[in-house]
Amino acid sequence: MRPLRVLVAEDEPYNRKRLVRLLREAQCEVVAEMEDGPAALEWLEKGGEADALFLDIQMPGLTGLDVAEDLPHPVPVVFVTAYAEHAVRAFEQDAADYLLKPVTAERLEKTLQRLRKLAAIEPDHEPAKPQGAARYPVKAGEGLIFLDLARTTHFTFEDGVVWAYAGERFRTVWKSLNEAETALAGRGLLRGHRHLLLRVEAVVGVRPADSGRLLARLAGGAEVEISRGAAPHLKKRLGLG
Repeated sequence: MRPLRVLVAEDEPYNRKRLVRLLREAQCEVVAEMEDGPAALEWLEKGGEADALFLDIQMPGLTGLDVAEDLPHPVPVVFVTAYAEHAVRAFEQDAADYLLKPVTAERLEKTLQRLRKLAAIEPDHEPAKPQGAARYPVKAGEGLIFLDLARTTHFTFEDGVVWAYAGERFRTVWKSLNEAETALAGRGLLRGHRHLLLRVEAVVGVRPADSGRLLARLAGGAEVEISRGAAPHLKKRLGLG
């Protein structure tokens, strides 16, 4: 099995060097070291590839949370910080894990075990041949019903729940958007940002928003914001270059 490829973004040199050392001692390949959020995002937007990102939350330019919102394609994120009060918001970002400084080798190993499992099932962010189901289960009282994906415009992640939008909002059985992507692989979905999974065929219009983002209008009238990182992928899928 090849080593995990990881990016580390941390503005404090001592903490960055220590985390990089621990990762290498754990047989990870550190493919990039960054001092701030904009540099990490630029590296990814230029085609840099990693199996996971270790992001300090408090960084100049863009925080780790900001970087996670604008990723050009889904990558598991581990937030690293000295402040425990950021944990709730980190997990609202669908974070793979949250590490408190000083990071220990024992605690890091638990994170790496989780990341290795994710790397084995993480779907490609490019269109693939259909593999997942054309229907999916949602909760209805104490049971389940099955919805056609063709009726669905998008999925969101809120408060630990993946919600489906198909005329109305339905609670799915998935605990993360990564699970939804895996279950529906190759069915024309695109990650709009860390909390949004979009069915591209449901997009009926787009218009520019601030900072390189897009606003996409969906069948039924809803409008959702697409992150700066995901905007070029949506344009490409819509035949806009």
